[in-house]
This record gives sequence, structure tokens and C-alpha cells, in this order.
Amino acid sequence: MADVAEKAKTKLKYSKEQYLEWYHIMMLIRRFEERTLLAYSQQKVRGFCHVYIGQEAIAAGLKSALKPEDGIVTAYRQHGIALMKGASPNACMAELFGKATGIVKGKGGSMHFFLAENKYFGGNGIVGAQIPIGTGIAFAEKYKGTHFLCVTMFGDGAARQGSLFESFNMAMTWKLPVLYICENNFYAMGTSVNRTSNVTDIYKIGHAFDIPSEPVDGMDPEKVHEAIEKAAKHIREGKGPYFLEIKTYRYKGHSVSDPARYRSKEEVEHYKALDPIEILRDRILGSNVVTEAELDAIEEEIKDAVDAAVEFADNSPLPDPSELFTDNYMQEDYPFIKD
Repeated sequence: MADVAEKAKTKLKYSKEQYLEWYHIMMLIRRFEERTLLAYSQQKVRGFCHVYIGQEAIAAGLKSALKPEDGIVTAYRQHGIALMKGASPNACMAELFGKATGIVKGKGGSMHFFLAENKYFGGNGIVGAQIPIGTGIAFAEKYKGTHFLCVTMFGDGAARQGSLFESFNMAMTWKLPVLYICENNFYAMGTSVNRTSNVTDIYKIGHAFDIPSEPVDGMDPEKVHEAIEKAAKHIREGKGPYFLEIKTYRYKGHSVSDPARYRSKEEVEHYKALDPIEILRDRILGSNVVTEAELDAIEEEIKDAVDAAVEFADNSPLPDPSELFTDNYMQEDYPFIKD
């Protein structure tokens, strides 16, 4: 009887293929970001750089719960979301290296990936700037009469921006198809949530606008998937926006220049014990549906893909100086700019 009970505890809620997809997405993001940090230490990546290590379960849940035609706009900690949305590791790594083969031709760097054909609208470097942008994209979907939505993601720091409240008001008034997601990793740069607001349960902000709002465990792709699936169904029924506060944790500093000394070792160790990839791996192996060899094969495939991305970026050319003004302004508008 004990054996039967134990097997019942580890029974998977979804298909084997779904768990392997989650594992692949999360492991790809983790390994890509680790190589990004290494490349930064080698001065192959310059400027601002924010990695997604620890938050991978959010990307996995988004992938499985949304339609490919749904738009996403997010903040500057965005490599993982771009990869989840179908961006090529080669193009992403080349962008970090500032190469012409990058996802935006080497002009955007770490914070400004963009992939219009996949409805990935960035990567935005200004805190909270993506919130009204995502609200406007949702307005466009409603205007065009589609059944698609726009996921608008931001951090706990951006939840204090005035544009959030303006966007919430418009979205609810006009019943826009927008899913707001606050990725609450508990620190806006180096300042904890409880030092910036009396309202530390960020999802409660949505209640002031009568927006359905809930907290979500962001360290578990199953829970993220279920919350987003529920919210997307509500939105597609024409009922207006939804707000999820997905509680997660970044294992690295705010950016590569942040030693994160404002956090205790005990706190970091506590959250490392909740590592979403390790929890998912244990859950998969505990089901006896997937073998360790299958997971190892996925990891090896990802290692090869990330190695190939670094090689591609290394061997790609820098942008030609003539590209400086393309995709920015029309030269005829500025006659003082000469060829």
C-alpha cells in the first residue's frame, strides 16, 4: 500500500511532453544566462546586463498557457522571455556581443531585444515604460477584433510608477485584453518591497480598479501555467484585464555590477532550496515517466546550442558604421547628416 501511495504522490498532472517542454525552456534560459555572465567577465558583453537566473518557471508557464499570437512586452531582465517567445539563441547572443547578426542588429544590447514576427515587443530599459505600451497593444487587439491578448510584464519596482495606475484605469474602463504580470523578486534594484510601500502584497493594487488580481508561486511552472491559463480565459471572454503578482527570486544581483550585499546568505540559501529547475527535475524523475538519461540528453542538446550561439556571436561582424542612422530616423529629415 505504501508503494501505491508514493506513486500517487508523484503522478504528473500533465503530459510527459509538457514537462519536457518546461524543462527544455527553463534549462535553455539557465545555461544561456550562465554563459552570458561568463562572456561579460571576458568583456565580450558590455553595458547593462540583467540575467533571469531563478525566474525561469515564469517563462515556462507563459509558453504553455498562451497562444503564439499573443503579444508580450516586458522590462530589461528579458533574455529568458525572448528565448521563450522563439528568439534564436544565436541572434540573442550576437545582440549581447553587439554584433550585426544580433536580434536588433547589435543596436539594442541586453535590454532591448525585439521580434515583431513573434509579437515580442521588448525589452524596455526605462522602468515601467512597457506598461502603457502593453496597454496600447491590447487596445489595438481589441480595435482589430482579434481574440489575442497582450501580456504586460514588470517588476516590483515598476509597480510604484504612476503609469501603472493610469494604465489600470484605462484597461478596466475599456475592458482591454491585457494580462498584467508583476514579477515580484522582492528587490527593486537593492531596495526591498517592504521599504518602498505599505502595500507589500502587490496584487492588491488591482483591487482598487476592480481588476481580478491574484498572487502566484513563481517557482513552480505548473502553478504559473494554471494561473495564466485561468487569466487568459477570463480575458478572451471579453471581461477585461487581469493582474497576477508572480512571486519569484533572482539568484544573482540586480545587474552584473551588483554584488547583492543587501541580502543575507540565509535568505539566498532558502530560495536556492526552491530552485524551480531542481524542483521540476525531481518531480519529473519521481514520476518514473521520464528517465534521467532523457533529461541528460536535453541538457547536452542545450549545451551544444549555447556553445554554438557563443561561437556564432564571436564570429559575427560588428555593425557597419553606416548602420548608425538606419531604423532610427529618416536621414532626409536631418539634412545636416552626411553620408
